Amino acid sequence: MYTYLENASISSKDVRGFKGVKKNILIEDEYIKEVCDKDISLPEGCKVIDCEGFMVLPGVIDTHVHFRQPGAEYKADMLSESLAALAGGVTSVFDMPNNSPAIVTKDLLQEKYTLCKDNMHCNYSLYFGLTNNNIDEAINLNKGSVAGLKLFLGSSTGNMLVDRKESITYLFQHSPFIITAHCEDEQIIQANTQKYRCISPIPYNVHSLIRTEQACFESSKFAIDLAKRHNTQFHLAHLTTGKEISLLSCDKLENKHITSEVSPNHLFFCDEDYKTLGNLIKCNPAIKTTEDRKLLRQALKEGYVDMVATDHAPHLLSEKQKEYFSAPSGIPSIQFSLLMMLEIAEQEQWDLSLIVEKMMENPALRFNIKKRGFIKEGYFADLVFVKLGEKKIVKKEDILSKCKFSPLENHCFNNSVYMTMLNGDIVYKDGKVENQIKAKRLEL
Repeated sequence: MYTYLENASISSKDVRGFKGVKKNILIEDEYIKEVCDKDISLPEGCKVIDCEGFMVLPGVIDTHVHFRQPGAEYKADMLSESLAALAGGVTSVFDMPNNSPAIVTKDLLQEKYTLCKDNMHCNYSLYFGLTNNNIDEAINLNKGSVAGLKLFLGSSTGNMLVDRKESITYLFQHSPFIITAHCEDEQIIQANTQKYRCISPIPYNVHSLIRTEQACFESSKFAIDLAKRHNTQFHLAHLTTGKEISLLSCDKLENKHITSEVSPNHLFFCDEDYKTLGNLIKCNPAIKTTEDRKLLRQALKEGYVDMVATDHAPHLLSEKQKEYFSAPSGIPSIQFSLLMMLEIAEQEQWDLSLIVEKMMENPALRFNIKKRGFIKEGYFADLVFVKLGEKKIVKKEDILSKCKFSPLENHCFNNSVYMTMLNGDIVYKDGKVENQIKAKRLEL
């Protein structure tokens, strides 16, 4: 089967702002066969799509999601969340291991891959979860079997805290995989929690007062110092503070063994938003100050932060509406992450190529994802078609995540995702899931 994308505007580092360069793209089955700026001789029966008016981008690669299956399917599952991903232009994801049961053995990992094969509608790989007692099993997994190893240095959903320094040191000395860490100092968090349990009324921004800059910095410094000492392949998840940027390098990605990500939520919201959104934006690590948001945006632009990943984490609205200490942490965001980043790029006057670099190219390069993340001949045809300048209001009825809520409800974006192509097939178009094909396990 052939598909021809005519007059496609694609991003280029040579073009400033949100303009692209015109290309014609021929797709054969799953792969991009040809990309050129002249007419292509078309095979018989080729489907032609006129892309005039669209910006055609590589599919977003989100390396940090929580689809909740197995164990919490009442709030989200692989089917619902992967369809939400496609509606947002996300074609590939790495799912995290803090499930129930937690994915901390080879057998549980294989069982989860079987679930993925039967239920995922975007491409996928999985993280393996670390505990104080399974380090040897983790570091002896087959190469390419996982996206990486997930280390919780601060407690979060799933209760997979690793707090024995000897286990952590052994891991950093011997891991052949990228270690992705949730970095928050547990002792600081617990001390602050006890302090604010005794205060009434609870401050509107209490979450950022408990999970503080200090809690993040001390834990991140500990992990990064360890990674430097042992030359470990290390990735800092969901960076939230300006202070932590001092721990990172702005060197080229290919020269780094220590990298980092930031979520759209920490670039979009700030602690002032707790006044109106409360627990709806409660997540771990916490959303911090306007100054932190400013510095995180700057660090992304300057290369200290290497990629954007959502930490998509659905909960039921009824759970989020509980009082602060009972409400779970996590924000559903995968359906709107690209639109959030495009809005931030407009505010900051970034070139579109920066969004492509941080959401598509760098995730593929850092995690060695084969033949994805770029619009290149021989690569999979994972593509998102964006209508720049077409407003999109977030309505409850349009939310595909099973939790059916978003802190962005009623927000008006300046751009919209019109269509998503996965492995050469159109899977989402004009507000509707078109074709629920089975996705592929990512080659790493």
